[in-house]
Amino acid sequence: MTTARTEQPAPDYVPGHALLEGRTVVVTAAAGAGIGSAVVRRCLEEGARAVVLGDTHERRLDEARASLAAEFGADRVAAVPCDVTDESRVASLLDAADPFGGVDVMINNAGLGGTVSLLDMTDEQWCKVLDVSLTGTFRCVRAAGRRMVAAGRRGVIVNNASVVGWRAQEGQAHYAAAKAGVMALTRSAAMDLAPHGIRVNAVSPSLAMHPFLAKVTTPEFLAELKGREAFGRAAEPWEIANVMVFLASDYATYLTGEVVSASSQHP
Repeated sequence: MTTARTEQPAPDYVPGHALLEGRTVVVTAAAGAGIGSAVVRRCLEEGARAVVLGDTHERRLDEARASLAAEFGADRVAAVPCDVTDESRVASLLDAADPFGGVDVMINNAGLGGTVSLLDMTDEQWCKVLDVSLTGTFRCVRAAGRRMVAAGRRGVIVNNASVVGWRAQEGQAHYAAAKAGVMALTRSAAMDLAPHGIRVNAVSPSLAMHPFLAKVTTPEFLAELKGREAFGRAAEPWEIANVMVFLASDYATYLTGEVVSASSQHP
């Protein structure tokens, strides 16, 4: 039996070190306040030539683009509504990177969850989560990979998985299956794209705190999840974004087909 850990303070924010200087980055599910928005900001702070944001929520997307453009320059930020279940929308998102020289880094953050017992889960619930979280990632990997190959570019693809793909969690059969699939997709895609010099890796977070998460779960359950973490707290979204940026950078040139666990959870 384990006991809840004492919550440790979050670390100070880490300044940029030009890890992505001159690169064009495309990020899905990039509006709002979660990992996607954190990685967009991190990429700009790390010197990306431009970042193209995609999201299904057009109002939040416009607000994110305007805010980032005001801070980092309108010539470095673009935004395109994108539903990763629609191949044509994925193509339009990547088209938006062309004025910036084409995609160098593709970060696939889009995912859909939900909590429901397998006994009560409908086919529609199962298929919707799989279509966004797994098949949507596949569509983006395929589309970005094809463009990188055509351009002769040694690009990088980073997928967002989850520790639920490794660990059992009640009510998460569809999400767990999707994220385990993302891990397997990452490993296989890495082998297919390696002959072209393209790297494919994934990050597997456990618990990253943001306002939307607080809205869709109870304070009691969040406290329970945080109590399982070694530091007694959830990750800050920017801490997960840092791992994504590392995988996209030249500090990770010999890493491909890897799933990096960004988790402090103890057994």
